[in-house]
Amino acid sequence: MFRIKGRVPRKVLALGLPIAWGAMAITYKLACPLAQQDGFGARVVTSAVFFAVGTGLIVHVRQALLRELRQVRKVAGAAQSALLRPLPSRIDGLNVAAAQLSADRSACVGGDLYEVIATEHGVRAVMGDVRGHGIAAIGTVAAVLGSFREAVHDEPDLGRVLHRLDRALARHLRERAREEHPSAGREPDSPVAEEFVTLLLLQIGRDGEITALNCGHPWPYLLTVGGVEPLARADPLPPLGPFPLPTELPALSCGTLQPGDSLVLYTDGVEDARDARGRFFALRAALTGVVGNAPITPQTILRTLFTALLRHTRGRPADDIALLVLRNDRTPVQCTPSGAGGAARPATPGPQPTNHL
Repeated sequence: MFRIKGRVPRKVLALGLPIAWGAMAITYKLACPLAQQDGFGARVVTSAVFFAVGTGLIVHVRQALLRELRQVRKVAGAAQSALLRPLPSRIDGLNVAAAQLSADRSACVGGDLYEVIATEHGVRAVMGDVRGHGIAAIGTVAAVLGSFREAVHDEPDLGRVLHRLDRALARHLRERAREEHPSAGREPDSPVAEEFVTLLLLQIGRDGEITALNCGHPWPYLLTVGGVEPLARADPLPPLGPFPLPTELPALSCGTLQPGDSLVLYTDGVEDARDARGRFFALRAALTGVVGNAPITPQTILRTLFTALLRHTRGRPADDIALLVLRNDRTPVQCTPSGAGGAARPATPGPQPTNHL
């Protein structure tokens, strides 16, 4: 009730200037003797008056539209901060950098999602890509990220985290289907059959051990001193949404993230980006060029890749783009020999990295 009352004065004020301009034009036409004359001079004056009135109305409408656009962008920026909140630069000894670019210029938020959280089970990260981009994908992004932020702390097993995300997505699609088709009057059999989310779940233990679950998402690249290689080459599971997940979801062991190594997670909008001649963006070649330049920081990787992508697409990517870089900056565990038998024991540890969350 109070909200409605509060809006009425604003609407009246917004209509006040156009009404005033219109009233002035009508008053001139009906009451001014000059407006009743048919001479050339009178017609010029009358045309000038109505031109001024029309110009005033156009300027007023333009300013009102600009105010609305600024408000929409402000709301979109707030949504972006809530959904893809800025990540800390360090999380449990990992140097972190992330950024995304929406293909829809009218939207600050696209269909890509990412998050990194330190838990008692290790550092857990998600990178996903919702079908479509722009404002329409925000609800799905919110459902998946909200579930992830809760499940990573509650579930010790990465497979159970993925099941939680799958159930959250299914609930969201059912609710959206009911809102879009309220006259159905029953639970839809296939809420939104064409909707799906590709998703990559990663877990990095304190010893750097990497485990992953992949649902139709590109595998990240591992950057080491020796070069650039895909983290794994195993076939991924189907994307979330169209097909049910298996009951058992054993996480895939993907080796170890050694101190100094980096992981580059990305959405398919990166490798699918094309130039004017239709050539795809060579992500691996770009990363190889980055590895050749020292020092390699996540921020350097992001800056270099986004610069190359924008140059490749001439600043007009056709799909949403997201990049997430994780670098292991933890202090290596050193061992010293102990006893006559040559058994090893850990050396006296130095200062350990702290969680800056």
